Amino acid sequence: MSRTPMALLSPADQERLRALRRMKAVALGALAVMALAFVLAFWLQERHPWLQYVRAAAEGGMVGALADWFAVTALFRHPLGIPIPHTAIIPNRKDEIGRTLGEFVETNFLAGPVVRDKLATTALSRRLGEWLRDPSPAADGRTHAERVVAEASTAASAVLRALADEDVQDLITDLAREHLIEPDWAPSAGAWLERIVDADAHRGAVDLAVDSIANWLDGNAHTFSGLVSRRLPAWVPRVAQRLVDETVYHEAVRFVAAVQADPRHPARRALDGYLARLAAGLQHDPAMRQRFEGAKAAVFDSPRVGALAAEVWNTAKNGLLTALADPRSGLRRRAATAVAEVGDRLATDAALQARVDGWAIDAAVFLVERYRHDIASIITDTVEKWDAAETTEKIELMVGRDLQYIRLNGTVVGALAGLAIFAVAHALIRGV
Repeated sequence: MSRTPMALLSPADQERLRALRRMKAVALGALAVMALAFVLAFWLQERHPWLQYVRAAAEGGMVGALADWFAVTALFRHPLGIPIPHTAIIPNRKDEIGRTLGEFVETNFLAGPVVRDKLATTALSRRLGEWLRDPSPAADGRTHAERVVAEASTAASAVLRALADEDVQDLITDLAREHLIEPDWAPSAGAWLERIVDADAHRGAVDLAVDSIANWLDGNAHTFSGLVSRRLPAWVPRVAQRLVDETVYHEAVRFVAAVQADPRHPARRALDGYLARLAAGLQHDPAMRQRFEGAKAAVFDSPRVGALAAEVWNTAKNGLLTALADPRSGLRRRAATAVAEVGDRLATDAALQARVDGWAIDAAVFLVERYRHDIASIITDTVEKWDAAETTEKIELMVGRDLQYIRLNGTVVGALAGLAIFAVAHALIRGV
């Protein structure tokens, strides 16, 4: 009988306990009926010889009831508290039962072929696709795709909040140093620049720069006022000063216009030569390579760059948290649409179904074969941690009611067997 107070049991265990008590009462009542019948039949059989058959049946029923009571009780505890050998089997062999159960599950359920055969007939991807693309809203008003996105958003938000900003910034710094600062960029940059120059791919950039300068000159003539003249002696007339400034401006405009109009302009060729020398130097000149790498390191190590990286992370993090928390955000809506589209493809594309099912089955089989002992050990370890009395109580609540039928059946079968034996013996002896 359960030693745990009724109030501490779950509703399901409370119902099992009531059913167990009812069946124990029934089995005990059957034994009491057999005992009463035996007493009455034994007392009156001299006056009514036919009661000998009732006595034999009652006698056999009592023997069967007591034998099965002993067998059922011996599973869970010592009968009448007497430490008879091979009784209280479950509490005494709890750990062995747990190991045996774990081995049974590992051998018969966590085997690769068993898992593969089961999953092969399940149509995982098709079922998942049909569930994801189902447009009908659930009780909370959301479709399945929206629910998936909502749960994923909650998990992603939790991860983002759990990340310490300092740790993320340190990680970004370490990654930048490992993959950006420490590698030598100069040879690669030189080779890249050389290919660009050889292919004249830089022409567009040069044209854009020249056009930008021309547009700036066209709209900023006033900036040349005093640009040169303020450096002339004070005795030079103002007219001459203004003429010098205007001359400088017009010469700059004509020079830029000439560069725009002539693809073979000397300035363009000079720029081509400089880029070619720069590309060669980056690849082969140790001094230039060292200056380039030093400039790169100075840029990345600049406090302003670090502050910018921190600001970028904080902005991105806050933006993501806001978008993930708002069901009507563009991110959530697009994600739900994408999930529903994936579901539609999974539900209708047989080739995709076959690939996804194959991946899922292979992954499941790999995990089962690699970790099945660890999975099964959960059963063994859990049972070993259980208290012996608690384990006995749990098992008795689960199967005790059915075991009481054994006592009841033993009473009935014993009565029938006792009656049959007595009848046959009485007939044979009388016949002799």
